[in-house]
Amino acid sequence: MTEVNKNELSWDEWDELHNPPPAVTDFDRVVEKAISRRGFLGGILAVGSAAAAMGTLGNLMSSTSAQAQEAASRFAFKPIAIQTDATVHVPEGYSWKPLAKWGQPLFSNVSDIDPVNGVSLENSDKVFGENTDGMELFLIGDRQVIAVNHEYVNNKTNLPNNADGMPMSADDVRILQNLQGVTVMEVAEGENGWEIVLDSPFNRRIHHNTPMKLSGPAAGSDLVKTAADPAGVDCLGTFNNCGAGKTPWGTYLTCEENFNGYFGTTNAEFQMPDDYKRYGIVAETRYAYEKFDERFDVAKNPNEPRRAGYVVEIDPSDASSTPIKRTALGRFKHENAAVTIARDGRVVVYMGDDERGEFLYKFISNGIYVPGGDTSKLLDEGTLYVAKFSDDGAGEWLALTPETTGMKADEIAVFTRQAASKVGATTMDRPEWVAVNPVAVEAYCCLTNNSRRGEIKDGKLRTNAGGDEMAVNAVNPREKNEYGQIVRWYPANDDHTDSKFNWDLFVMAGNPVVHQDAYAGSSNINEGNMFNSPDGMMFDSTGLVWIQTDGEDSNEGDFAGQGNNQMLAGDPVTGRIERFLTGPKGSEVTGLTWSADKRTMFAGIQHPDAPFPDGEGKLPRSTVVAIKRDDNALIG
Repeated sequence: MTEVNKNELSWDEWDELHNPPPAVTDFDRVVEKAISRRGFLGGILAVGSAAAAMGTLGNLMSSTSAQAQEAASRFAFKPIAIQTDATVHVPEGYSWKPLAKWGQPLFSNVSDIDPVNGVSLENSDKVFGENTDGMELFLIGDRQVIAVNHEYVNNKTNLPNNADGMPMSADDVRILQNLQGVTVMEVAEGENGWEIVLDSPFNRRIHHNTPMKLSGPAAGSDLVKTAADPAGVDCLGTFNNCGAGKTPWGTYLTCEENFNGYFGTTNAEFQMPDDYKRYGIVAETRYAYEKFDERFDVAKNPNEPRRAGYVVEIDPSDASSTPIKRTALGRFKHENAAVTIARDGRVVVYMGDDERGEFLYKFISNGIYVPGGDTSKLLDEGTLYVAKFSDDGAGEWLALTPETTGMKADEIAVFTRQAASKVGATTMDRPEWVAVNPVAVEAYCCLTNNSRRGEIKDGKLRTNAGGDEMAVNAVNPREKNEYGQIVRWYPANDDHTDSKFNWDLFVMAGNPVVHQDAYAGSSNINEGNMFNSPDGMMFDSTGLVWIQTDGEDSNEGDFAGQGNNQMLAGDPVTGRIERFLTGPKGSEVTGLTWSADKRTMFAGIQHPDAPFPDGEGKLPRSTVVAIKRDDNALIG
């Protein structure tokens, strides 16, 4: 049997290895229920039970001809073909160059990365971190500042001289801790294009040991108190920072995703608390923090993991400010936080929980956003909701309150997944980025994939970690879904605070060359634009939606003809989707923002294979690239 290199597993594979999901019986019953709903719409070809469950997609494409789509196109580029090489490609008439690379200094007294040995301990909290992810640009006076996440580290890349990249000392652990979290950096465009402004007063690194505050329902709770913090209000570090968000009052929301992978123990006698299983916390970790930093040893600090898994608010205009973990927004594997202001002035935050069979959430503030007013409690006081999708294209947001869940407010904030299960939320195919259309009252969520949907193991149907069924349903219509889809919903009464909504599927990714059934994808997928695993997603100011992928780039089998991961643009009105960018082999394309004048697009390239971008013999470097039109026209 081939030995598995655990450091090369994805987060889903790591969780699966250590905490395989439970199962329920009676698969035939739940599948029959899923496919016996309302009839098909829009002339969609139904082939097999998986295709039969995708009827609501017809709402999207049935009335729009190919000619009408072409005439209504708002795409200002010629679509590009797939690529399988080691660099970035953009359309004719566009150019790109690196803005910030892993290990690049933020301050003038710091040396650049050693191209073979990586970043030193001394410099590790003064350079651009690894594995760039969600980001936002802020205009502070006349200066442009980007806040950008560093989701995780590749051990072998950061500790290239260690066997399997595993830490051998507390210093090794500190290097890994420092290279994750968030970078805040001023950027400016000059003769050489966009560059980091060294020594800017806005430049800072936020990492696994940065002091933070807990706020909201969990602050001060016995569930989050530790020996080092008996009051339960002060904590250290933000973890596995994936997607992001931006508030109207100018702060950055960084989202903690796979935080479970940092907490473990070497104590074989320790009995894991029951709630650990739902979040995937196990004794062995991929970073070995617990061996050298007792804060991460759950036998010594069982509440420490309950202080992670939140949305963290950061003020990019003040490098001395303390980040705040907003526990009212729930504790789960946050992908991003999409903020919008409802027509009555309340703040609405949409969020996905990125794990197979978990849920889609919405937070509504009690208070009203007033420009220039006090915003300190807007993300602390409000109600958290979870989505329930019906097979007839309707949906409802279910409130997570003491009355609906039988749980206390602090328990809902800390054990949010359990609360959502109690009210009967719909299990989803890994809800990732959510994006709110700036020119229409609608929102979208990438459901990236779910290879366990409808899967039978030992005669039983797979469920999520809480035992909730993952049967085929209308919003997740394919068994063993390796391609993913994007769901779109329309709040009732054009009001993001309304508890009702209608929904459809904007796109079902697939491969029409390999498949002729539901796995070919929806009617707006063709041989020229096909992709798998939609992940990142952002709207530009014109209402085009930009889709970034994090999927299989083997270019073989079910994925033949799909090439490397990519970024595409979609038109919500016509459904047309076209490929704009391809990343280097091995990379995920993730994170997107624009310069203040909308003439530059910044996109993230995470975990590329060598030799990107520095050439042969050099360590691969996660990189933010700046993309411009050659005529310097608007790009977003």
